[in-house]
Amino acid sequence: METRPIRIALIGDYDPQVTAHQAIPVALEKAAEHSGLNVQWHWLATDEIHAETPLHRFDGFWCVPASPYRSTDGALKAIRFAREQRRPFLGTCGGFQHAVLEYARNVLGWSDAEHGETNPDAARALLTPLACSLVEAVDTIHLQEGSLIAQAYENAEIREGYRCRYGMNPQFEEELLKRELHAVGHDSEHGLRAVELGDHPFFVATLFQPERAALKGVLPPLVGAFVEACAGRSS
Repeated sequence: METRPIRIALIGDYDPQVTAHQAIPVALEKAAEHSGLNVQWHWLATDEIHAETPLHRFDGFWCVPASPYRSTDGALKAIRFAREQRRPFLGTCGGFQHAVLEYARNVLGWSDAEHGETNPDAARALLTPLACSLVEAVDTIHLQEGSLIAQAYENAEIREGYRCRYGMNPQFEEELLKRELHAVGHDSEHGLRAVELGDHPFFVATLFQPERAALKGVLPPLVGAFVEACAGRSS
């Protein structure tokens, strides 16, 4: 009996000039080929996500790079759905930033939490400019043993690339990570680079862009693990 396709929503405003947007379909194709699964993906523009958007049709959600998004509220709505409905979620770069923002607002109740890129003067700017911009940078990341991301890479130390200017504001990091959201990846300077939700089947967000490996002909391990998690939900 043929199983139904796995449907993945790509949360973000598609731009063919963005390297990550070029890489993501290739990464998903490689994951499908590797797993033998029928994987379908659909770009969901953030300004087209509203209360009536049928998010329940999707088995998994990937919040993609290239923010600021056209609608922060649209992106946060989709992330909240994935978190609350326990659908597999992957956030990369801007997706990491907005996953943190959604969690802060809707789980911790920090209604004044903002992204420093769109509201730099906010009293609680959770995402602020990195001390050293990570545009086209590659660095070593140390992963927490036993985490979903470490299981995906089958390694506790990896090297990944970035195209990012904003990261977690250290001022709020300790308080943010007191509950279900856990730090699972730090760079060589101990900066927070990956988080997971401990009470969710698969909710992983990285400041780096693992999808880029697909443009070099490599299946990104984290994308493979994400697709497998989506398959588990759809079966």
